[in-house]
Amino acid sequence: MTADEAGLTPQTRAGAADRPTTVPWHALSPGEVETMLEASPDGLTAAEVQARLLRDGPNALPTPKARSLIVRFLSQFNNLLILVLLGAAVLTAILGHWTDAGVIVAVCLLNATVGFVQEGKAEHALSAIRHMLSASATVRRDGHRLAVPAEQLVAGDLVLLEAGDKVPADLRLLWAKNLQVQEAALTGESVPVDKAIEAVPHEAPLGDRICMAFSGTLVTHGQARGVVVATGTSTEIGRISRLMAGLDPIETPLLRQMTGFARTLTAVVLGIAVLVFCLAALVHDYGLGDLFMAVVSLAVAAIPEGLPAILTITLAIGVQRMARCSAIIRRLPAVETLGSVSIICTDKTGTLTRNEMTVRSVALSAAQVVVEGVGYEPHGGFSVEGRDRLAEDVPTLVELARAAALCNDAALRQQGEAWSVEGDPMEAALLVLAAKAGIDRAEEARRLPRTDLIPFESEHRFMATLHHDHQGRGVVYVKGAPERILAMCASQRDEAGDLPLEAEAWHARIQAMAEQGQRVLALATRAGDPSRQPLQFADVESGLVLLGLVGMIDPPRTEAIAAVADCRGAGIRVKMITGDHAVTARAIAAQIGLQNTASALTGADIEALDDPALARIAPEIDVFARASPEHKLRLVQALQGQGFVVAMTGDGVNDAPALKRADVGIAMGQKGTEAAKEAAEVVLADDNFASIARAVHEGRTVYDNLKKAIAFLLPINGGESLSVVIAILAGLTLPITPLQILWINMVSSIGLALALAFEPAERDVMQRPPRAAGEALLSRFLIWRIAFVSLLMTLGIFGLFEWALWQGADEATARTVAVNTLVAMEVFYLFSVRYLNAHSLTFQGVLGTPPVLIAITVVTALQLVFTYAPFMAALFDSRPLTLMQGVPVLVAGVLLFAVLEVEKRILRRRRAAAG
Repeated sequence: MTADEAGLTPQTRAGAADRPTTVPWHALSPGEVETMLEASPDGLTAAEVQARLLRDGPNALPTPKARSLIVRFLSQFNNLLILVLLGAAVLTAILGHWTDAGVIVAVCLLNATVGFVQEGKAEHALSAIRHMLSASATVRRDGHRLAVPAEQLVAGDLVLLEAGDKVPADLRLLWAKNLQVQEAALTGESVPVDKAIEAVPHEAPLGDRICMAFSGTLVTHGQARGVVVATGTSTEIGRISRLMAGLDPIETPLLRQMTGFARTLTAVVLGIAVLVFCLAALVHDYGLGDLFMAVVSLAVAAIPEGLPAILTITLAIGVQRMARCSAIIRRLPAVETLGSVSIICTDKTGTLTRNEMTVRSVALSAAQVVVEGVGYEPHGGFSVEGRDRLAEDVPTLVELARAAALCNDAALRQQGEAWSVEGDPMEAALLVLAAKAGIDRAEEARRLPRTDLIPFESEHRFMATLHHDHQGRGVVYVKGAPERILAMCASQRDEAGDLPLEAEAWHARIQAMAEQGQRVLALATRAGDPSRQPLQFADVESGLVLLGLVGMIDPPRTEAIAAVADCRGAGIRVKMITGDHAVTARAIAAQIGLQNTASALTGADIEALDDPALARIAPEIDVFARASPEHKLRLVQALQGQGFVVAMTGDGVNDAPALKRADVGIAMGQKGTEAAKEAAEVVLADDNFASIARAVHEGRTVYDNLKKAIAFLLPINGGESLSVVIAILAGLTLPITPLQILWINMVSSIGLALALAFEPAERDVMQRPPRAAGEALLSRFLIWRIAFVSLLMTLGIFGLFEWALWQGADEATARTVAVNTLVAMEVFYLFSVRYLNAHSLTFQGVLGTPPVLIAITVVTALQLVFTYAPFMAALFDSRPLTLMQGVPVLVAGVLLFAVLEVEKRILRRRRAAAG
């Protein structure tokens, strides 16, 4: 493709470095690129560099503008329920109730402080991506080789690369010698990519642009020279940075529900307050001041002051529980969001797989051998046709393993229980295969020392080594691309001897192994000439004996297979989104146990679909291959548009935009890039997909406990509010004063509700389908339960208040009876609400958990202080109660528990009859 064919005018050429998407650099020849960028073999002059630096700017990503600490803290109050509480505090203060106001403000400050501390770890995703850029670069300028700061690179610079270098900008390669680049963080490829200088088609996806080296990737092998075609924000990493900057945070389902709940609660409380004010003013001869204070009492009674604190504390407990499951929560609401996830979009490499190449099969002339064991740990056996076989029983397998060990430049290391590799992952997999076959590489190297080699080069696609034993006998081992090795072979090794090569049969076996997602290598041998030391191409171009084929794959984690099954049982669909090839992705997906592995959607397919079409097809496809950052982002958005709550897992910078956009982003803590970690809400400390299933379990438990806390708190507020409304409208004495209401709400109610945050998971927590994203926080059942219990508590409060007055008690004593009645009913209701649907009259239900027993003990002690301590009488106008006054208080609590158990039984029978 020429520059004119690419549609480049002189104007677009002049600013090409600013718009890399305008110019298909990978589709142009090296000569055309050099011409367009006015590059020369001697490099740019100092004047040209300065001019281009002024025109294009430095090779750096912009620094994100961080919010100040004050702004971050004040943003924690941007919540309607908090604002309503602050409004109530202001009104309470105006009426002179400074203690009430101070307590409410303290609750708001506690909630804001916890959120502020959690957000203190907030994302710095753009900063993390900036750290991926190289600090320096080796260039050729004015005919001299120079080391310059990477920030000073400009379009047209000639950059020199060698093993160990981090690529400093996006380069179009002009010359390459055995160049391999690790691009996993950018493309998802699990092994280094062989690079060449030949142009590729315009539509080639990022992972197939073998003539390009991208900023932030790592050179693992070889040397190269390339011309800078994009710097700073114009690079592929810069493009991802721009994607990140353009994404707004997603509000979690719980926050959406709490916002809706706060609006509804605010409207109801204000509406009732206005209505009661008007009716009371018309019906009774109240003074406006007294009536206004009574209505404020109603507002204080109706608003669950403790709910924000309970919400925050419950989420914080969930954070601690998830930390024990190796899931580190970076943003507090993500705890609950995990529990509502309906789709998990996961990267393949390093997430579902081990990111460790493993030989899974060996094709010999007379047998297909299955290799057991995964990863770099050299433990595992062999089986043929389902029967276990020892390596020494298959001599050709041992010879192939010897070739794999000797024609190899990698190293396998053991540190304690862990195994690691140095060098190419595919060569490391061959070393592990040799060790499983009983080959001691060090011993073989002493017995057959290497005397010469032909190193691997992309032009000839093989590596050959020459070895001589101590008697002078020589042997040549060759490994490489299977099609290339087959063309060099004349025969094949069999247990009975060497037989003529059956090329067609071997090609069919290569195709079958590739269809299983395996990367295939061939190994061959021939006798070496004892009189010749140098190894020439002529020595291996023909006449080789094929030993066999090895099929390698990055194997799935064993625990990930079980985790996917757990997710399916919980109604969660798992989808794989990877930069790898479709065949490999489908093979891994089948082994993992994804639902639909018969088809895969590639990046090119995604680009051919508009957003509505993608939204229709995405829910049914579970394998997405050759996906770029934009593709992953579009898929997440398409699924969210269909109403799914989406979690995205990943470890590379290419995953960062989708991690940020997802309802909950989950990054790998060990092998993940900093960009991925900073973009995510959750970081898995053990890089284990299985930890996600455990985190979902905890997230669902957290939501259940929140619902229980709400079902516990709101009836208490409802009972208090009804009591105040009835008293105002009927012209009766308030059975509980505003300050006593605040004591109940902030001491006994919070103390008991807090115990619910520690409740263990119910047995069916992972057998339920995910709740709908738009589900209201208060279901019809919860609304019924809240209304029903509110009415029962109102009856208890008013009933015993009037009973105490009838018994001759003064108002202060009667109010003390009413307060203690409400607290007693709270205690017994706590035992009931621990099981919203199941009956509570069991040994475990009555005994409770340690947090429940501790909470009841503390609240009981505080209530005794409230009733009998003289200083509490001064604060709350309470009075000591006699034994005869206390017995009906306990009876009220027992009756409430009994009525609710009967109600549960009736509802269960109705559901059984309906279902």
